[in-house]
Amino acid sequence: MSVQTDTAARSFKERFAESRQRIFAFSGLLALILLFSIVSPNEFLQVSTLTNILTSTAVNGTLAIAATLIIITGGIDLSIGTLMTFCAVAAGVLITWMGVPVPFGVVGSILVGMACGALSGFLIAYLKIPPFITTLGMMLIYKGLSLQITNTKPIYFTDSPAFQQIASGSVIKSVIPWLPITNSALIMIIVAVVTAFVLAKTMFGRFIFAMGSNEEALRLSGVNVDRWKLAVYAVAGGICAIAGILIASRGNSAQPAQGMGFELDAIAAVVIGGTSLAGGRGTILGTMIGAFMISIVQYGLRLYGMASEKQVMVTGLIIIIAVYLDIFWRKKT
Repeated sequence: MSVQTDTAARSFKERFAESRQRIFAFSGLLALILLFSIVSPNEFLQVSTLTNILTSTAVNGTLAIAATLIIITGGIDLSIGTLMTFCAVAAGVLITWMGVPVPFGVVGSILVGMACGALSGFLIAYLKIPPFITTLGMMLIYKGLSLQITNTKPIYFTDSPAFQQIASGSVIKSVIPWLPITNSALIMIIVAVVTAFVLAKTMFGRFIFAMGSNEEALRLSGVNVDRWKLAVYAVAGGICAIAGILIASRGNSAQPAQGMGFELDAIAAVVIGGTSLAGGRGTILGTMIGAFMISIVQYGLRLYGMASEKQVMVTGLIIIIAVYLDIFWRKKT
């Protein structure tokens, strides 16, 4: 009886630890909204402002979902930003240069992202190269490939109006005129809901958490951990490709020099949302809260004319605080 009681107590402490940082992040999000609503009600409390924040979160939020899957397994991926750019370039090559119809070009770009993610997963799972080193190398490779393929010049989608509508159009607005949510935000929400369902309700999701909690125990139980880890990186690569399509559609171009630095905001959103860098713990809801926090902070800083380099410093400070809180609470638990 005492063993069962102790187990139940530990389970409660673990669940409380998992939700504590997420509650903290949500409270911080509400505090930021309240702060900017009081300080700048005329600028902030506008439907257009809230829509812009939601739209600007779409790319980073989608990237953060990919990073969440990998970090829960106990890994890290520094290449998600340049992989996003590489997939945007792939879409440009298929749709603009080769004349492939937009739907097939989008699918092709996603397949490229999954293949690249699978390659990183293979290097990490089968060749046992540390994730940090693997993804650092892949980050540079994707950047070099993007620049070489395009000869350092952007690829424009001027002849593909359907591609432009992927991000800038609004299916919801055509149904609910007073709710002008863009397709890019809608796509991010759909990706988030599907990924959250996979993590919570499928065997794949359970294996993702198990890899981060105790990979060796999972391996000893007969699970082919290497194969599942490769699958995680492949799925994350596909999600990065979706982010690449969104950013290319929003800017009507694939910019080959873009990408580096996006991984910082994505990882920051993941950590702020309560996903542990040690693996085994995290939620998509928390990641979305973290992504919106970053977007609101950046919007508020731009609103008051803060220079972009100072905004980067603030983001770095947020990452340090979030990681410290994660370490502190894990020790307490």
